[in-house]
Amino acid sequence: MSIGQINSQIRYVTNADGETTDVLVPIELWQQLMSCINSDDVSGLALMDEQQPKAQILADLQESLRQAAAGRTFPVSALWDDIKA
Repeated sequence: MSIGQINSQIRYVTNADGETTDVLVPIELWQQLMSCINSDDVSGLALMDEQQPKAQILADLQESLRQAAAGRTFPVSALWDDIKA
C-alpha cells in the first residue's frame, strides 16, 4: 500500500484553535500497519527483537536461567506488565 493510499484513509481531528490533535485510522488499515511494523517477514520476530544485539539477547537469556535456577519465577501477568511498560 502506498503512502498516498494510506493518507487518503486517515482523518485528522483538530481542536478549537485548528491545531491537529489526533488521527483517526480505519481499523483494517491500523491492523495492516501494526502487522508491518511489528514483525519481520523472514524471522517472524518483532522488529524490536530483530534489531536487538545478539550479545544482549544472550545476556537476557543467561540472566533468566540464573533466576530460574535460584527459584525466582514470575507470574505471566507480571511479565506482560513489563512488556507493556
